[in-house]
Amino acid sequence: MKVIIAEKPSVARDIADVLNIKTKKNGYIEGRGCAVTWAFGHLVTLQEPGEYSPALKRWSLDTLPFVPEEFKLTLIKNRGVADQFKTIKTLFDQAEEIVCATDAGREGELIFRYILALCNCEDKPIRRLWLNSLTPDAILTAFKDLKDGHDYDPLYAAARCRSESDWIVGLNATRYYTVRHGRIGGGGDRVLWSIGRVQTPVLAMIVTRDDTILQFRPELFWELSTHYRDVVFKYTGKRFDQQKKAQALLEQTAGQQFSITGVTGKAKKEQPPQLFDLTTLQRTINKQQGLSAADTLAATQNLYEGKFVTYPRTDSRYLSKDIKPRVPKILAQLKAIRPEQIAPLDLAKLPFTARIIDDKKVTDHHAIIPTGIIPHTLKHNEQLVYDTITTQFIAAFHPVCIKKITTVDGISNKVKFQAKGTQLVEPGWTRLFPKKTKNKGAADTQSLPAFEKGETGSHEPFLREGKTSPPSHFTENTLLGAMEAAGKFVDDDTLREALKERGIGTPATRAAIIETLLRRNYIRREKKQLRCTDMGRCLIALVQDQLLKSPEMTGTWEENLKQIERDQLDPNDFMTGIGDYIHGLIQNSSVGDLNLSRWGSCPFCGKEVIRGHKAYGCSGWKEGCSYVLEPDCKGVALTGRQIQILLQRRILPNAVRINDEPRMIILSTQGMPMDLRLPSAERQKKIEKTNRPAPPGKKGT
Repeated sequence: MKVIIAEKPSVARDIADVLNIKTKKNGYIEGRGCAVTWAFGHLVTLQEPGEYSPALKRWSLDTLPFVPEEFKLTLIKNRGVADQFKTIKTLFDQAEEIVCATDAGREGELIFRYILALCNCEDKPIRRLWLNSLTPDAILTAFKDLKDGHDYDPLYAAARCRSESDWIVGLNATRYYTVRHGRIGGGGDRVLWSIGRVQTPVLAMIVTRDDTILQFRPELFWELSTHYRDVVFKYTGKRFDQQKKAQALLEQTAGQQFSITGVTGKAKKEQPPQLFDLTTLQRTINKQQGLSAADTLAATQNLYEGKFVTYPRTDSRYLSKDIKPRVPKILAQLKAIRPEQIAPLDLAKLPFTARIIDDKKVTDHHAIIPTGIIPHTLKHNEQLVYDTITTQFIAAFHPVCIKKITTVDGISNKVKFQAKGTQLVEPGWTRLFPKKTKNKGAADTQSLPAFEKGETGSHEPFLREGKTSPPSHFTENTLLGAMEAAGKFVDDDTLREALKERGIGTPATRAAIIETLLRRNYIRREKKQLRCTDMGRCLIALVQDQLLKSPEMTGTWEENLKQIERDQLDPNDFMTGIGDYIHGLIQNSSVGDLNLSRWGSCPFCGKEVIRGHKAYGCSGWKEGCSYVLEPDCKGVALTGRQIQILLQRRILPNAVRINDEPRMIILSTQGMPMDLRLPSAERQKKIEKTNRPAPPGKKGT
């Protein structure tokens, strides 16, 4: 008997339908010498520490670090898992061949191999079904091209290394910091400090950005411009940091003639947009619609399981050559819902450029595209995602957009000015994105009259006073971009593509990382922004090991995992490095200690805080910083240790009395009070439960 195992019941049903397997049993479908069964996502996981040794049930520094010589597996303790696993094991024991039909990627491979291992069936012949979509044609084609399951051993090795390294770093670092720093402020309740190989660097990025904004002090600047023939010309030099310098040039040009010294025009071609990978899709929809990365992934997954789009968890924006013949057929099917957009295309002569077709840039899966099957009724999020994917797919085959960029140079009493204007010559693909062409406020979109070189006339110079702005808080769009580029903020598609190998997390996990930080109350949503909480800021202050919160180091680890996938790196070498790292972190007695040789940094400007006769204050007081911390606040005397803790975590202190008992309170920079003891473990569980995302289709809390 041949046994086929899918990741979800719905996918198993689709496969059974295509293969004409009809007899439904308890936990599987049978027929034609085959049985099609399913998991519920992950059924098997790594054992908890207490299952290796009773001594590890108690959290203690004495038992750290703990790195198992051999990892052991156990069933996930969810309802129905044990019964379904029993069914799978019975089928596997009877099988002559096992076909893995889980999601075609790293985590799908891990789900199958863990089940196979716990069933003690690793010696059975295995085959791999690799699907890019769940349409009947795609399933039949994939079954005709089944691969030897062991061809994917490197993929499994990478998945196993990811799972085990996350377990090692998460378990040891979480226990270490919780035991060592879980009673901050002297309270009796312990705080659970959750540390992760990926989540902690992401949190550090958010905390660093928020602290940069907090410490930012705007500086005045002045810009010189002039009006000539109802067009704004800007001074070609740098803007001024002193008003008197700007005023001097203004006076130099006032009352003088303005002359046109040159007029140049050139055509600029804007290429059609590339197809979507998951991260770019999530970023686009978050920016345009405000939908979270997790909601976008859930909607795209539903569309995939509904056979409307191809596999979503991809990091490629290209199609392979074997997909090329299917594209005209897909576009022909989409004419039913997008006739006006597809009408200009010659489906027999589509422009398959290197921006669309490139086998070298297709990894496990090609870009996300529609399958051509037309949905009739979709939920709101699914419709939004489907429309976005479909529009991008059609636009990729439209002509380039051609603009004429006109640059006009002028001069007045030796002071040079310049004006730019943009004229849309041929809209091309931008017709599909009408909102993107509207940007009337931009200086280079102003309408320019006909200028002649050598013409002169009067003008009206003027100064504009402005202030420098801090960087913006992260949104899910910008955070996903930073995660994809290992903490670097890159807008250029080509450069970001080159940095993908070193990204933080994977397209499939980045949304979950953000949701984990929200659930654990380390960050919060504020409209579209993601901001750190006091809990998050305090945790990053505690973590003194720079590698543990380094985006670059996490990116290096992810790059190593991809090398393991390609069979270019020994997984044992990777795991040895992870073990050495965690041993060094735990054994270094200075890890996690606060720097007690100084009071701390000013929470306003970041400069050193110094102790005066009566209070603590910012050393930048001569530059205008007004931060002062009284050592006695409302009858509560702060100890030197408390002051160091508060300052070095960049939080603002206050004090109150509760039932006549002095109690330290942390006031966040947003003025939100929080007990210095921070939430107890029980309270933290309540926070995580409250912030747990709602099921797809339901409104979140």
